[in-house]
Amino acid sequence: MRALGELRTGTGPLPAAARRAVRTTLAACTGFYLFLYGLDRPVGATYALFAAVSLAGLSRIPGTGRQRAAVMVKLLPVACVLVTVGTLLAVRTWSAVLGMAVVGFCVAFSAAAGPRPAGSASGLQLLYILPSFPPYAPHTLDERLAGTLTGLLLLIMAEAWVLPDPRVATYAERAAASVAESARCAAALAEPPYVLDAAASDRARAAAEALRSSRVPEAERPAGPGLRERALAHTGLAARTLLSRLRNLPPPAPGREPRPAGLELLGAVRASACGSSTLLRDGRPPVADSAELLRLRARNSRTPAELPESRRRQAALLEVADAAVALRAAAEIAVEGRNAHPTGDTADRFWYLRQSTARLWWHRIAAHTGPRSVYFQNAVRIALALAVARTVAGLDSLPHGFWAMLAVLSLTRTTAVQTRGTVRTALIGTSLGAVAAGTVLALTGGDTTVYAIVLPPLMLFTFTVGPVRGVGWAQALFTLVVSVVFAQLSVVTWQLAEVRFLDVTIGSAIGIVCGLLAWPRGAQDELGRAVAALLRACADDVESTTAVVTAPRGPAPSAGDEEHRVRFTLVMAESAYAQYQTETQRPAGPGPDWQATVMTGHHVLWGAGRVLGSADGTPLARGEAAQLGDYAARVAAGLRRAAAVADVPHKHGQPAPAPVTDPEPIRPGGAGGHSGPVGPVRPGAPGGPEAVARPGVPDLPGPADAAPPDAGPLYFAATAWFDSLTADLGVIESGRVAAASHGRA
Repeated sequence: MRALGELRTGTGPLPAAARRAVRTTLAACTGFYLFLYGLDRPVGATYALFAAVSLAGLSRIPGTGRQRAAVMVKLLPVACVLVTVGTLLAVRTWSAVLGMAVVGFCVAFSAAAGPRPAGSASGLQLLYILPSFPPYAPHTLDERLAGTLTGLLLLIMAEAWVLPDPRVATYAERAAASVAESARCAAALAEPPYVLDAAASDRARAAAEALRSSRVPEAERPAGPGLRERALAHTGLAARTLLSRLRNLPPPAPGREPRPAGLELLGAVRASACGSSTLLRDGRPPVADSAELLRLRARNSRTPAELPESRRRQAALLEVADAAVALRAAAEIAVEGRNAHPTGDTADRFWYLRQSTARLWWHRIAAHTGPRSVYFQNAVRIALALAVARTVAGLDSLPHGFWAMLAVLSLTRTTAVQTRGTVRTALIGTSLGAVAAGTVLALTGGDTTVYAIVLPPLMLFTFTVGPVRGVGWAQALFTLVVSVVFAQLSVVTWQLAEVRFLDVTIGSAIGIVCGLLAWPRGAQDELGRAVAALLRACADDVESTTAVVTAPRGPAPSAGDEEHRVRFTLVMAESAYAQYQTETQRPAGPGPDWQATVMTGHHVLWGAGRVLGSADGTPLARGEAAQLGDYAARVAAGLRRAAAVADVPHKHGQPAPAPVTDPEPIRPGGAGGHSGPVGPVRPGAPGGPEAVARPGVPDLPGPADAAPPDAGPLYFAATAWFDSLTADLGVIESGRVAAASHGRA
C-alpha cells in the first residue's frame, strides 16, 4: 500500500528511482545504438553508454533532475580531461597506476567542496578508469571523446526535460519559515504574560529542528565553500539561535511589569525577523532595514535596568537582538552576495564577504589537507585501493580488469565493517547474476538482435530496483547488463559471466584490505577526536575572552589565536559529523548528541563576539571581575570534561563511561531561562544559573554568588553567554546519559 501511495504522489524512493532509471536508460541506449548500429563505432558506443551510466547510475548527485543537469554541464570539461589523461597514461602499467593514484585522490578529495561534488566523484572516477586499460590507442581519443560528450549531453537533456522531479523546498525557504515563526514568538513575548505557552514553545522547537542538516534534503544543504553557501549556513544557525533565545527568555521580575524599552526591543526584533523572512522567501530586500533594531539595541545596552533580575532579562534580550541582527546580515549576504553591506559590529563574523571565490575555495581545501580530515582519509583510502587494483589488473593481465576497479569504487565504504557487509552481499548478488548471465549467453549465442532488444528493459529494471533493494540486487542485475552490452560489442561466450564474478571478487578483496589498512573505523574515531579538539579550543576561548573583559585596565585588543582555533576545529568537527551520519553505527539506538556539541562551538564564537562588543573600555569592579572569572573557569572546566568524555571512544575503543545515576528530567532553570538537569541545587546562587550536584557526575558550572547590586551591562552580557554554554553542557551531558543508559539496557 505504501508503494502504491508513493507511485500516486510521485514521492518516495521507488518513484524517484523509476524516473532516474528512465532517464538513464534513454540516454545510455540512445548513444549506444547511435554509435554501434548507426555509425559502426563500437568504441564510441562503449563510451557513450558508460558516460551516461557513470554520472546517473554510479554517481549519486543529489537534487532534482534539473539540478543534476546543471551540475553535469559544469562537469563536461572535467570528463573530457579525465578521458584524455586516462588514454595517454595507459601506455605503461606504471604510468597508469601512478595516474590512478593521483586522479583517484584528487577526485575523491573534491567531496570537501560539498554534497554535489561528492555525489559525482564515483562517476568521474569511472570516466578515468575506462580509458586507462589496454589497448593503448591514442588514435581513438577523438572517438572516445565524441562518445563521452554524446552520452553526457543526452543525459543532461534527459535529466532536464524527461519526467521532471517534484520540486522540494529550498534551504532559504525553510529558513524563511523558521524565521517567520521567530517573529510570531517575539510578538507573543511582547504581550502578557510575557512568556511563551507550551504550544508556542513546541512550534519554535519544531521550526528550529526543521533546519537541522539531517532534516534537510542533501541537495539543499548549504555545505559548499562559496560565499552564498557559507552565508546561508550562517542564516540557518542564526535562525536556530534566535528561536532558542526567544524560547528561553526569562520572564520579568515577579510583581513587576517589563521595561518599556525591552518591549520596544522585542517589537524591533519581530519587525526585523519579518523582513529577514521576506528577504529569504522572495529574494528581494524588504522595505524596512535593521536600523531601528540597531538603535534600540544600543539604547538598551547603554541604559541598565534597576534590579539585578531585570538586568538579567535585559542581557537576555540583548542576546535576542544580537541574534536577530546577525540573522538579517547573514540573510542579506545569502541573497545579495557581495552587494550586501552588513553592519559594522557583525562584519567580522562574516569574514568571507571580503574574500574572493578562489580564496574561499583555498580556505576549504587547506582546512582538509591533513590526516585528521575525513575527506583526506577517504581520498587516501580510495586512491590506494584503485592503485592496487590497477596494479593487479596490469601485472596479471586480468581480462576486463576495469570491472575489478569498478567493484573497488562501488563497494568500498568509509568503515571496514560496512565494506565487509557490503562485499558479502555484493558477492552473493554477483554470483547469482553471473549464473543468470551465463545461462542467457549460452542459450542466445551470437544473436545480437536479441541482446539489442533486451538491453533497454533490462537497464530500466536494473536502475529502478537496484537503488531501492540494495547492493545485492544492484550487482546481480548490473552483471546481466554488462554481459548483454559486451555481447553486442564482440563475440562472447558464457565464460564472460565467470570473468565478471572473478573481477568483482578481486576488487572486493582489495577494497577490504585497503579499508582495514586506512582508517578502518571511518568517522567514528575521527568524530570523537574532532569534537574533543573543538571543546578544548572552546574552553581556551572562554578563558581568553574572559581575561580580556576582566583586565584591570580595560579590554585588550582581542583573542584572535583562540578564535582561529575554534573556527578550524569547528570545520573539522562538522565534516566528521556529516560523514558520521552516512555510516552505519553500532549499536543502534540513542547516541551522543554530536550536533549539540558542534552547536556549542558556534555559540562560543558568536557569544565571544557579543561579549567583546559590549565592552566599552570601562574596567569591571573587582567583585564583578572575580565572579566572571570564577564562572568562566567553571564553564571551561565543564567543556574540558566533555572533551575528555568525547575522546574516550577512540582511545580505548569502548563507549563513554556511564554515569552513576539514571537520566534525570529536564526543566527550565537558571537566570537565562535555559534548560538543565534537575537535581539538588548548590546554595549560594540566588537568581543565577543553578549548578547541579549529582553523585558520580561532575557539577555543571554556575556562579558562586549573586550578582553585585551595581553590576553593569558587560557583566550581564558575559553571564548570559555563560548561561547559554551551561545549557549546552546540560544537553551534551543528557545525550551522553541517554546513550549510556541505552547501552546498559
